[in-house]
Amino acid sequence: MNVNLQAVAGFMATHARILDRRRFHLLMGETGPAPVLDALDAYRNPDGGYGWGLEPDLRAPESQPGAALHAFEVLEEIAPETAPQAVALCDWLESVTLPDGGLPFALPLSLADGTAPWWAGAATTTSSLQITAISAAAALGVAAHDPAVAAHPWLARATRYCLDAIEALEERPHAYVLSFAVRFLDAVHDTHPEAAGLLRRLAADIPDDGRVPVEGGTEEERLHPLDFAPYPGRPARELFAPEVIAADLERLAGTQQDDGGWVVDYARISPAGALEWRGAATVRAVQILRGNGLL
Repeated sequence: MNVNLQAVAGFMATHARILDRRRFHLLMGETGPAPVLDALDAYRNPDGGYGWGLEPDLRAPESQPGAALHAFEVLEEIAPETAPQAVALCDWLESVTLPDGGLPFALPLSLADGTAPWWAGAATTTSSLQITAISAAAALGVAAHDPAVAAHPWLARATRYCLDAIEALEERPHAYVLSFAVRFLDAVHDTHPEAAGLLRRLAADIPDDGRVPVEGGTEEERLHPLDFAPYPGRPARELFAPEVIAADLERLAGTQQDDGGWVVDYARISPAGALEWRGAATVRAVQILRGNGLL
């Protein structure tokens, strides 16, 4: 693995937003959780949710489900420490959850400038398995070390909605729905017996090489095995042959750019969002490579 961590640090200093710089320094053991939480709080609203471009392609200031999942990702990274922001975020999600237990893909926007059309044009009154599954999966990552999140009624409702919605799937879902459903089932595998069978069902929709084209995305956009199963020792990893994972780790390491960072292959919506995605993708790449014992 020819990953240049010094170049990563230089890229983050030169190009990344403060939040992702703090996350990178936490990952490297160079700071504690407090500066990371301070940076995350810049995106927080008084209602307990998050907006302000925390989801880089959703620039509106108000709290959105699409931003909640990114907040949970950060709140998981500060483990074993907990933060009251996590329970407050669950409270906010409970307030916008629909009667069937799911979240809408997005809430109405006060400002659509710089925002991707899939956010700006989203249905706001029907539940989305895509956004509920990945938000619940991220929250379950926090719940592993935060008992207050684990016991929150929103998480139980979202979990039940996702299990029922996945069970009801009759056709191969969109690539992101498939990926997020797999990650959700992986997260609940140890606590919900039905998750194992559902995971096996979804495995039939993943090609042997683990590369899934994204319908409606860019020509190059596709999901890879590590998008479904980023870390070893988890049930989702068993969906892929060892050589498939090894090849994807080589791919990930090999896509580090000359400036030290990683890029994304999905559509660039705004100049700010495009750059912010690179910082977030770089943190994610280092997390996965380290989590697989390669850095």
